[in-house]
Amino acid sequence: MPLLLLNVNRLSAVFWDVDGTLADTEMDGHRPAFNMAFEELDLPFVWDEALYNRLLAIPGGLRRVKLHAEACGVALSQHQLAQVRDRKRFHYLERVRQGHVQLRPGVKRLLQELSRSGVQQWIVTSSGSASVMVLLEQFQQQIPCFDGVVTSDDVAAGKPAPDGYLLALKRSGANSVASLAVEDSAAGLSAARAAGLRCLLTPSPWDAEALRDSVGEATAVLDHLGDPGEPATVLSGASCQEEAVTLKYLETLLSVPDR
Repeated sequence: MPLLLLNVNRLSAVFWDVDGTLADTEMDGHRPAFNMAFEELDLPFVWDEALYNRLLAIPGGLRRVKLHAEACGVALSQHQLAQVRDRKRFHYLERVRQGHVQLRPGVKRLLQELSRSGVQQWIVTSSGSASVMVLLEQFQQQIPCFDGVVTSDDVAAGKPAPDGYLLALKRSGANSVASLAVEDSAAGLSAARAAGLRCLLTPSPWDAEALRDSVGEATAVLDHLGDPGEPATVLSGASCQEEAVTLKYLETLLSVPDR
């Protein structure tokens, strides 16, 4: 019986991060939501863009709050952290519903192209299910449905642990050799690589410096995915002749020797 070989040049699945990858959620969504929660709970913190930029190196919103509070000499109880989580979630969901959060360049276009081509598309995020669902609801008229969603509620450890990606690979049945992750952060890149996935990195503008030492681990790095009139710039990896990430470009990345 002849041996069937996997065509690794045909893309099987794309696993998408959410915050900073699908949409610009951080500066106009999460950051002001945290600030509103801090004010409501009489906590002495205000996160401006420069500070929040630095804090983004800490994966996980509540861990970010806890460590920042400790650095300021404030010990928050578990009850206080739970209050911050609940109030921040409320304000974030409201901001998404009000249209403060927008898709990043090229995301809508690429999602639609991959959907038409029958490529599986999954979300793998360290955010909670509620935050993800309201975001998808907001954009449901613009983007196709995802084949599956893995959030922080589904795994014991968030990024940079690979748990989310490993679970998505298991649920999707996709072969890691013929799949890619799309990420924007060092933690996300580490998680994808630890799960055996090649990773296309589109760093958020405010996170580019923090990612400098991680670029060598990514299969390619672009400033964004590209749209008509808004060409993508390759920062590392294979050249992108069309100045936009397409299915063809992603399949080109599958043939790049893994690092």
